[in-house]
Amino acid sequence: MSFSRRNFLIATGVVAASSTVLTACGGDGGSSAKHDGPKVSGSETIEIAVGSKADSAGPAPEVKGAVKGGTIYSLDQFDMDHMDPAQIYVSTEAAITVPIMRGLTGYKIDDKGVTTLVGDAATDAGTMKDGGRTWSFTLKDGLKWEDGSDVTVEDVRHTFERIFAPFITEGPIFVQSWLEGGDKYKGPYEGKHLDSIEIDGNTITFRLNEARSDFNFTVAMRGYSLVPKKLDTKEKYDKKPVSCGPYKIKSRSVGKSMTFVRNEHWDPKTDPIRNAYPDGYHFQFGFELVASTDRYIADKGNDQYTMSIFNEIAPERIAQVLTNAEYKKRVLTRVDTVTYYWPINTTRITDLKVRQAINWAWPHQQLQTISGGAYSTEIATTILSPVTPGYQKFDLYGTTKKPGGDPAKAKALLKEAGKLGQKLVIAYQQSDTQVKVAVAVKNALEAAGFEVVNKQVDKSTFYTQIGKIDNEYDLFGAGWSPDWPNGYSVFYPCWHGENIGDGRNNYAQLNDTGVNKAIDAAAKITDPDEANKAWGAIDRQIMELAPVVPDYHKIRNWMYGSKVGNVVYDGGNNCIALCKLYAKK
Repeated sequence: MSFSRRNFLIATGVVAASSTVLTACGGDGGSSAKHDGPKVSGSETIEIAVGSKADSAGPAPEVKGAVKGGTIYSLDQFDMDHMDPAQIYVSTEAAITVPIMRGLTGYKIDDKGVTTLVGDAATDAGTMKDGGRTWSFTLKDGLKWEDGSDVTVEDVRHTFERIFAPFITEGPIFVQSWLEGGDKYKGPYEGKHLDSIEIDGNTITFRLNEARSDFNFTVAMRGYSLVPKKLDTKEKYDKKPVSCGPYKIKSRSVGKSMTFVRNEHWDPKTDPIRNAYPDGYHFQFGFELVASTDRYIADKGNDQYTMSIFNEIAPERIAQVLTNAEYKKRVLTRVDTVTYYWPINTTRITDLKVRQAINWAWPHQQLQTISGGAYSTEIATTILSPVTPGYQKFDLYGTTKKPGGDPAKAKALLKEAGKLGQKLVIAYQQSDTQVKVAVAVKNALEAAGFEVVNKQVDKSTFYTQIGKIDNEYDLFGAGWSPDWPNGYSVFYPCWHGENIGDGRNNYAQLNDTGVNKAIDAAAKITDPDEANKAWGAIDRQIMELAPVVPDYHKIRNWMYGSKVGNVVYDGGNNCIALCKLYAKK
């Protein structure tokens, strides 16, 4: 089973490359491109086991050779759109808040990089009853907020009640959908509690309207991190959340930087997940991929103590870095569970043949080259990644045979539909490099008989903009990987008709009765093998409706400074493990 988060197209997806990538990485565009890095196809799925109560006890395993002190820096493109945990459903926001936020459960990384689900603020990973309709968690003693006050079970209840408040529009909605009575509850701010959340001593119990054996994985999502009842500032909480982790926010200049310093009230004995070696973190925003990569290559001054949460090696520099033995020592490479894709707004593009034509015309090979070649991507034909449980290999739109697109086939479909000259408004994130991608897509689609209008959208609020149901776009880039280990967390949030709405993640606004019924039925299958077969079939069922163009599966390459120690992958939060780093002396 594998686990990831809603992923970040902004920094690591479709970006520009120089001609050096064409020769160094190969131009065939497929997984057969010759390179010495990992491939997505054939890679094993990432297993995440559920740990014991002993695994959930602190402190976190020590990192061999680690030293305390110093500052870890970052070089990244953009600031966070949200910091209120209930509004967090983007990987970058989840990653950057690991040092300051804790949930009932979370992900422990051992010295070999193995990830395990454990109790974080809870004493263990939860107790399931009634086949998964009832879950209980007991809060650990000794947890403190950054002001020194105790983290209480009332805070935990408040955390899960406030996710129903009207101002919470962007985060995950799994728990809200599952709690009994949640469909009528409006949040705690009028003094009412939700009856299906019960507290007794230090134990909180959730009564669900359906069996969920994976509920303990769900509450590990950053969107369900704890919020103090007495310090909850409602809408303003999004600007400066309160910490119960090893660090707290000292300062923030929106769009430019954010600084974490130690939280003196954090007790490592309560925390099995986080080490706290650096004195602080200084995150710096506004750096394009080439700029950050060049600074990593130069490795001067504070850049020696620098890593990136989401800026990977620029495609222009992929060959230079990954073919240099010394540079490659400072690169963390991991196959991801994400599939990047382009949802087609089905409320605007209602004709199936038009959507199919977009798929047939898509310039997969060109975009793979632009994004760094086979070192960093593998062309996709499915919504599920090959490393995700349930994946079934199929190719409905001739991508394998013609990875550069088939404009003649696409144009023929447009003629059959009487839609030659169909106008498409395509949204791109605002970036100098994105312009080159926009040109490639525009040229390919216009060669197939479309009229294309490109519109750039601010990259910090991109997902907010495309998440509006009345947006003005026909096509836009996005990406998704499982929120926890099964197909439900891919297909329910992104492709079920119930998830059409502002802030929801069904970007294509697909509301197909057959797909909805298939997702509902698959969610009830208890046998993992049978469930995986069902999710694979749903993938094909959706692709037959052509509401999306799968673009590529991702191989991540993060470069970092020479004095950053223990750069390892956090398989639970889909990023470099911030709380495992240290600054070398």
